[in-house]
Amino acid sequence: MTEAPPDLIVAVLGLGRMGTAMARSLARAGLSLVVWNRTRDRAEALGAELGARVATTPAEAASLADVTLTMLTDDAALEQVYRGSDGLLAGVRPGGILVDLSTVTPETIRSLAASAKAAGAALLDAPVSGSTATAETGQLTLMVGGDATDLERARPALAPLSTAIFHLGPVGSGSAMKLAVNIVIFGLNNALSEALALSEAAGIPREHAYDVLSASAAGSPFVGYKRAAFLDPEGTPTAFSLRLAEKDLRLIAAFAAGLAISLPQAAVNLDLIRSAQAGGNEGRDFSFVAEYLRTAGSRANGTGSLGPGGRET
Repeated sequence: MTEAPPDLIVAVLGLGRMGTAMARSLARAGLSLVVWNRTRDRAEALGAELGARVATTPAEAASLADVTLTMLTDDAALEQVYRGSDGLLAGVRPGGILVDLSTVTPETIRSLAASAKAAGAALLDAPVSGSTATAETGQLTLMVGGDATDLERARPALAPLSTAIFHLGPVGSGSAMKLAVNIVIFGLNNALSEALALSEAAGIPREHAYDVLSASAAGSPFVGYKRAAFLDPEGTPTAFSLRLAEKDLRLIAAFAAGLAISLPQAAVNLDLIRSAQAGGNEGRDFSFVAEYLRTAGSRANGTGSLGPGGRET
């Protein structure tokens, strides 16, 4: 692991499930932290837990930090945190490093990078692959776009979060790669949901079916760490909501359209995610697709086959 300079200060902005987990991992690595969240109570609680300073604005956080990490919901939230009157661009130090770990479009990242450069700072896009558990234990995979020298300067703040850091090219490359990774993740989630719905309908207990799928050629880290969510959907907290899954799939569709690339499986997965979240399920974990398919099968009364979104074909 890359050793952090003893006086390195890292700011973490956006204290949802992933941001909080990453802040804890950084604190365990001994880094000095500044935290900020739109809901101040959450920042105050985490600051007290970790002994971190709580910033009142993004600008204050950036002014205090050598490296500033953001983990935010979407492009609009990222734009506001960067470009607001008290945003990061208003407070970042000359020579400061801004690192965004969110899942957003490459276009947004490139625009913010140009503004950061004008402010005398550098920006890296470094979206992550992993879960809240792997974030808290420092086992994420980071996909980085930006200048290689800037990555080396930021590495002491990123190494405690990750077991693998891939430098993929210029700014925007990390965000593009994350969208590509998520195509596979949503495909796995929805295929696993279909496999469980089918095996259960055939009379195979859910846990037995999951054991077989985990041990088969279809097994993957995703299948392993989503086990509780699929086997006990009511008793397992949401890790990644259907709402966020739909957002990411919309980003994938728009990015692919701009590149004139056809992604038929991603289109089917977007349709299915949208159907699963209808009726107030937006906040459910995206593994809820399996439960949606079970009830869709019941509604079909065993007749017909279920197409995208549970429609009979």
